[in-house]
Formats: sequence, structure tokens, C-alpha cells
Amino acid sequence: MKAHTKESQATMTPEKAVQFLSEGNERFQNNLKANRNLLQQVNDTSEGQFPFATILSCIDSRVSAELVFDQGLGDIFSVRIAGNFVNEDILGSMEFASKLAGTKLIVVLGHTSCGAIKGACDHARLGNLTKLIEKIEPAVYAVKEPKEEEERNSKNLKFVDAVSTKNVELTINRIRKESPVLKEMEDDGDIKIVGAMYNVATGAVDFL
Repeated sequence: MKAHTKESQATMTPEKAVQFLSEGNERFQNNLKANRNLLQQVNDTSEGQFPFATILSCIDSRVSAELVFDQGLGDIFSVRIAGNFVNEDILGSMEFASKLAGTKLIVVLGHTSCGAIKGACDHARLGNLTKLIEKIEPAVYAVKEPKEEEERNSKNLKFVDAVSTKNVELTINRIRKESPVLKEMEDDGDIKIVGAMYNVATGAVDFL
């Protein structure tokens, strides 16, 4: 499999980009990696890059977007931060990726058993981590069940995963609200902004 070119990127649609990632995740789950020569892709991309998707994911060591979607060099822009939320720097990176570099899809990828989400559920406070946790806590408050306080913490993995899913939804809302550039591109059909959840136990990605 060769690296994407200007021509292949031009024929990509948002819908096709989702399909490419879905097919890549199927290969990952079945341990059937696409046949690609990474050193050849180094050479192919030495004078330019033409990725088709931008993926915002967590720093979790189990959730490398390139691996779980079976993508090679030059295929995707990968943005990683604990808790996969956005700030103005990440939004600027996404705007560059979509408006200037031509990607057709933005994916906000959460995952099960997320440590950052667990920290938010427990309202952890520690150094600079405190500010990061505070950015995720709105998702904790937005999940209404269970109501019992003793069930609303990191020991309840069902609650943790519900908060993780809600965090993906709220992050997508923030992208649309805080980036007129990306909102306009989505409204015009130039890109899609979608959410997904990765299961660390199975390797499966479910698009929301």
C-alpha cells in the first residue's frame, strides 16, 4: 500500500475516509495488516504529505491511532492529549489539517477505561493535571446516571465509559462552537466531524 498522493487525497470524500478507517480497524482486529513498505513511504512523502483524516485521541499507550486504524506514514494527522479534549492550539492544528492540508475527516476518539476520565470522575487534583481534569469534568456532570454518589467514581467502569462517550460528544460540540472555520467546512460538506470509541479489551472502534 502506497502513501497518499495529492491525486488520491483529491478523490477522497468524508464518507470514504470513514470507510477507510473502519476497514483499517477491521484489519487491526484480525491481525491482517495492509502490505506497506514504510521506508518507501518515507521516500514517497519526503516532499509533501496528503493525509485524509485528522484524529484526536488520548495519550494512552494502548490507543495509537496509526496502529488501531492500520494506517501508514502520511495517512493521518494524529493529535494526542490525555482525555482527548480540545483547546485553541488543538483547534488551530485541526484547522491547519483540514483547511490548508486537505483532510476530509475529523475523528474524536475516546476509549474505554480511560485514566484521564477516571481522574475526572474522582475529581483528582495534582499539579498541572488539575487544570486538565477540570476541562474533562463537564462530561462527568453531564452523565446523570447513576445518581448515587458512591457509584459516580472510577471504580464504576460502566460510569467511566459513559463519561468517556459523553466527553467525545462535548468535544465535538466545542469544535463546532469554537472553530467557525471547521463548522463552515462541515456545513459545506467538505469535511465530517465524528466521534468514536475504542475498546481497549477487544481492539474494536465503534463510530458514534
